[in-house]
Amino acid sequence: MSTYANLPAPSPEQGLNRYMQEIRKFPMLEPEEEYMLAKRWIDHQDAQAAHKMVTSHLRLAAKIAMGYRGYGLPQAEVISEANVGLMQAVKRFDPEKGFRLATYAMWWIRASIQEYILRSWSLVKLGTTSAQKKLFFNLRKAKAKVGALEEGDLRPENVAKIAHDLNVSESEVVDMNRRLSGGDASLNATVGSDGEGTTQWQDWLEDEDSDQAGDYEARDEFETRYALLQDAMSVLNEREKDVLMQRRLAETPATLEALSDSYGVSRERIRQIEVRAFEKLQAKMRELARGKGMVVPA
Repeated sequence: MSTYANLPAPSPEQGLNRYMQEIRKFPMLEPEEEYMLAKRWIDHQDAQAAHKMVTSHLRLAAKIAMGYRGYGLPQAEVISEANVGLMQAVKRFDPEKGFRLATYAMWWIRASIQEYILRSWSLVKLGTTSAQKKLFFNLRKAKAKVGALEEGDLRPENVAKIAHDLNVSESEVVDMNRRLSGGDASLNATVGSDGEGTTQWQDWLEDEDSDQAGDYEARDEFETRYALLQDAMSVLNEREKDVLMQRRLAETPATLEALSDSYGVSRERIRQIEVRAFEKLQAKMRELARGKGMVVPA
């Protein structure tokens, strides 16, 4: 994907308005064109096809990035990280799965932005828990709910309320709040120029419609469940894996008749293999989940 070097890039010197105007020039793709471009990339590693898929979705990446204002990071850098996630999505996109690139890319874009924010705040380190990361993304909203958004150190009653609502300890709330607060500043204070006008702190407030904490929690749960599934598959033999994958995990499930023809056994035998494989997989996933201290439903 060497042509990515030719992509428009946001910069403080250029100004975000100019960047947004530039990326609006790229046309949106019709479903048929998107499918053909994706196939050209998969089958022939056609860099021009990949480039066209990326440029047609730069507006989506920028829109998602705008929802992550409020962390004191240059918006141009956040957009750049969103574009990195978009490139990863294009690289892995499979049009045969039946959904559009935009749907698939949203997860990669958000993941890239969130990892950048966590790295920038030095939160990715040994011992950082999933709950602490979710607290990081949720604290501003929780402070706003108790009317403490403009406070430096939180009052004890607000600390207790936030800790209860977010299911973390009070000490974690206090520590995270101090890391995020820094020095007090007016929301109208000037923090620099973006080339199109003066930027103020209030310009970095996050989009109220976005849910960074929810995004992180959903991604974290997906990654945990997927890792458990991969580990648990080791309990199955090759035939059980194949039958289960084709019957339960494929985008378009195979029929009992098709699998019975493939394996030379009756449809009832295939159904028995499927049920048994699923029971074994479920039992192994529960065992692994308990080993990780996760709550397992009865």
